[in-house]
Amino acid sequence: MSPAKKAAPGTKKATTRKTTRRKRGPAEPRGPEAREAALDRGDEHVAALSDKIEKAKGAVLAAYRDPYAGAPLVLASLPLATVDATPFQRDLSRTHADRLAVAIGASGLFLDPVIAIPSADGFWSPNGRHRLAAAKQLGLRSITALLTDDPALAYRILALNTEKAHNLRDRALEVIRMARSLAKESPRSKESEHATSFESPAFLTLGAAYEKRDRFAGSSYQSMLRRVDRFMDTALPAALRQREQWAVRLMDIDDRVAVHVKTLQERGMKSPYLRQVVVARCNPVRWIPAKKGEKPPMTMAELLTRMTANVRKFDPAKVRPQDLAIVAAVAPEEG
Repeated sequence: MSPAKKAAPGTKKATTRKTTRRKRGPAEPRGPEAREAALDRGDEHVAALSDKIEKAKGAVLAAYRDPYAGAPLVLASLPLATVDATPFQRDLSRTHADRLAVAIGASGLFLDPVIAIPSADGFWSPNGRHRLAAAKQLGLRSITALLTDDPALAYRILALNTEKAHNLRDRALEVIRMARSLAKESPRSKESEHATSFESPAFLTLGAAYEKRDRFAGSSYQSMLRRVDRFMDTALPAALRQREQWAVRLMDIDDRVAVHVKTLQERGMKSPYLRQVVVARCNPVRWIPAKKGEKPPMTMAELLTRMTANVRKFDPAKVRPQDLAIVAAVAPEEG
């Protein structure tokens, strides 16, 4: 074994700094104490909700303050016919509703209340479409609901659904429908003011595409859009018109991509990742380093223009079988 080399005189030994990420500790205590949570019918918010519940021929079961902010909530039994899902929720999956009805019937209990908000004709549930469908299928006369008098919650509920995320199509459609509803209710509000409810600007652009093309391959373009798409400081109606224009351009790009995919298939390539290969090769921001906090590397208009040009110049003959293996390893799931 050769002796270790000594550092030359006058040279300093390189030192590496060890960076330790500060652990986030628990937040300061907040919210009501357990014994302070109960509310009586005399509370003005509870009284107003109770009045609406009773007018709908429902029954108040309990009232309490939520453990985070202390907001008043009312647990009630409502006639099933008075509760509808919000119109911008993801589409009903009949298979899921049927399975849920079977599971409820097998357990012999309907345990989970739906969230409900008073509406002009009764009550809206922003997160209970499948439970409502299962309840109707089982012939229930009433449903247990947790009521709030905060109408804005109907638009924030999607961000709270983190346990089992919707697939991309469902989430994008729910966000674009939510935006259209808000554009009617608050036409002067800016798109950027609803960032928390919408979660990602890419959902709005992809949602506008899914509205026109139900089987649009949105996952192929999601990572590209995330690099460039941002919420606009524009009134919602105008922002939606812009989103629709971008969606049309994106679908035109996808049509051209589909032609290349067909050519690759005719050349004997069989893989579910052919589309991702073409999109990756044509992606204008693929090789631009992403730095957190920096502005997008280009505008949406420039991105779509460059992408269109790249798709037109794309040569399927340059795709090799090993390229498919690389893309398959990093390809996002449609869900």
